[in-house]
Amino acid sequence: MLAEVSADDESESARPMSGGQDLLTTMKERILVPKRVVNLKTIQGLDGIEGDGVKGMKIGALAKLFEIESHPEIIKNYPALAQAAHSVATVQLRNLGTIGGNLCQRPRCWYFRLPHVVCLKKGGDTCYSEKGENKYNAILGGGPSFIVHPSDLATVLTALDATITINGPKGAKNVEIGKFFVLPSDNASVENILEDAEIVTQIQIPASAFAARSAYVKFKERTSLDFAMVAAAAAVDVGPDQTVRQARLVLGAVAPIPWRVPKAEAVLVGKPLSDDTIHAACEAALEGAAPLEHNGYKVPLAKALLRRALNSLRTA
Repeated sequence: MLAEVSADDESESARPMSGGQDLLTTMKERILVPKRVVNLKTIQGLDGIEGDGVKGMKIGALAKLFEIESHPEIIKNYPALAQAAHSVATVQLRNLGTIGGNLCQRPRCWYFRLPHVVCLKKGGDTCYSEKGENKYNAILGGGPSFIVHPSDLATVLTALDATITINGPKGAKNVEIGKFFVLPSDNASVENILEDAEIVTQIQIPASAFAARSAYVKFKERTSLDFAMVAAAAAVDVGPDQTVRQARLVLGAVAPIPWRVPKAEAVLVGKPLSDDTIHAACEAALEGAAPLEHNGYKVPLAKALLRRALNSLRTA
């Protein structure tokens, strides 16, 4: 049904809807005016959650955020994912919103959301946030567009090395999450690799030595119903000698994609989670940051949140 509707204007293409929290908003704001909306909730089997810490997890794209945050195997073996799901909006919205929708939501940038502004992401030639109101925009990976990805779960799933299953007219394919999201420097008009009539159907999280020792922290202006100003996900595998054997560190709401920081991860490996080591890792994580006029606060805030996440894992 998604492929049956042709449109000269990409904004008029048929759109899938699961929870609808983001799609309906973009329609109200006239960012999208699809000729057809296809209800995915009628597809059987896309809302399942199965697995454990040994087999890994398989989560259907229609699984609701509240089901993820309250699932005992996720709480026990993938705590950062439960924390990220719990951090989203309100309990009412988490009972509607799905993991697939959370991963595929559009940016919250003011200029993108204003109906009368034709910014770079909407086919214009200017990213107005670069020299305009950019309090919430990117400090890493930005240009030519400076949006930040709004998904909390994407940040954690990147840290957990998740794989995303995509289905469409050409069949099914599995994509590493690090290859799912798209930088504006590669294509400023989209945020992920989904093509017309393709949908996310499942997320797989592999069993790993670090998944159970993971944490997600987020700073937002309001205590509920708000998006992250900055977020951080951390996961570590600590050996018997209390040194880090593996680490995954990912920053959220600072870049157009979930921003993994391998250099900071390398700082941790082979060392205990001491104050000095954590400080060095946090400094390394923000190397190369290029704040805009109004979002320099994101640099110290990101360091503080990453430090908080890592400190919480010392006794995990």
